[in-house]
Amino acid sequence: MKKLLFVSMAFALSLFVTTQTNAQVKIGTFDEEAILSLMPGIQKVDTLLQKYMADSLKPEYEYEIYQFQTKDSTFKRDSANMNSSVKAIVKKEIGQHLAKIQNWQQYQQQMLQAKQQEFLRPYLEKIYAALQVVLQEQKYTHVFKKDVFIYADKSDELMLRVIQKLKIPVPKDVEDQINALGGAAPAKAPAKK
Repeated sequence: MKKLLFVSMAFALSLFVTTQTNAQVKIGTFDEEAILSLMPGIQKVDTLLQKYMADSLKPEYEYEIYQFQTKDSTFKRDSANMNSSVKAIVKKEIGQHLAKIQNWQQYQQQMLQAKQQEFLRPYLEKIYAALQVVLQEQKYTHVFKKDVFIYADKSDELMLRVIQKLKIPVPKDVEDQINALGGAAPAKAPAKK
């Protein structure tokens, strides 16, 4: 019985290994941040984030300080006349405002990151749509972030193929790399004045 089980397990394992070796594995590397920096109009994201800080986060911070100061001074002035349940509610509100003020840097960073992702979403959608086309055309089975590998062949660098699909204007050195892959280069980047 043990022999039969061993033989059937060995057969199943060999069948699995044979199936896996027949499947073509093609690995590529990708770095969306490098493409983001080349996308036309990406500079406006920084401007929008600065505007968001000035128009939304700064007034919110000032409001928190105002609410804290107002409630704290009112509490100090009127606490002798308040019953214990009202005192507890006001202390809790003051504590919430103080906690938000003390943790403002962390809160502000979280809000900026969320807003940045919102602003970058249309760019990333274009990039990943082009990546999906490249993956299907080139029949890649696995894609890893570029910094995961110590060495990767330039021909497996999907960033250049995605740039080519998006027809992003690129500097001369990137254009040369794309041409080396055998593809037509996208439009040239405008010359700096």
